[in-house]
Amino acid sequence: MFDLEGMRVLVTASSRGIGYGIAKVLVREGCKVVINGRNKERLMKAVEELKKIGSGQVYGVRADLTVPEELEVLVKKTIEYLNGLDALVYIPSPPKPGYFKELSFDDWDYGIRQLVVSPVRLTYLVLPYLLESRNPSIVYVTSIAVKEPIPNTVLSNALRISIQGLAKSLSKEFGPKGIRVNTVLPGYILTDRLRQLAQDIARRENRTEEEILRGFKERVPLKRLGKPEDIGYLVAFLISRYASFINGVSIPIDGGVLSSVF
Repeated sequence: MFDLEGMRVLVTASSRGIGYGIAKVLVREGCKVVINGRNKERLMKAVEELKKIGSGQVYGVRADLTVPEELEVLVKKTIEYLNGLDALVYIPSPPKPGYFKELSFDDWDYGIRQLVVSPVRLTYLVLPYLLESRNPSIVYVTSIAVKEPIPNTVLSNALRISIQGLAKSLSKEFGPKGIRVNTVLPGYILTDRLRQLAQDIARRENRTEEEILRGFKERVPLKRLGKPEDIGYLVAFLISRYASFINGVSIPIDGGVLSSVF
């Protein structure tokens, strides 16, 4: 569909959730993919599941994205497995939910490492390899929270905006060198993370998780929650040659939730 056969891609935080959905689509499209997670057992299980899909190749590298030394190992092993790199798809592990008064400065410090420092550090590490690619690109997966703050997720609301600025800056700096940089803004996607948020709200409001999830669904004009693969199809297009003139954009994929046209 997207003519991605043999393309070499690193997808972070991809042993489950949105990252796994993206990896699933890319492997099905014939990409050579390195997936990543902190839990080795879950990661290896994901690798085995993905190996049964499509014609692509898949490898797993355990690494905590907030630990500099482990990021270096992640990139080193990725290059060893793939013999180069054509695309980085960066997804952070989800930050702690909560309102401002409920979070400590330590929570903020860790959140900054999760959502700001780690993608910057990883981008530095992969840039030399992307510059050697014939079709290089970076896709940062953030959230619709960068356009409309979501209640009970102040860390996400405040910190993900930094990646929007980073992506736009990189798109201008490295566009002349052929590297396209874009961001994807998921809305309500049915993952363990969304269920965690639903459980947290349900506990606060003395309601059930199912009620909260139905409420999320009702906020979406399409009247359904997104699937991780929905994000995967958009990412597959963005790293493909069909998106060769798309650079420096932020694309919501939310079923129409955002009210702003900008």
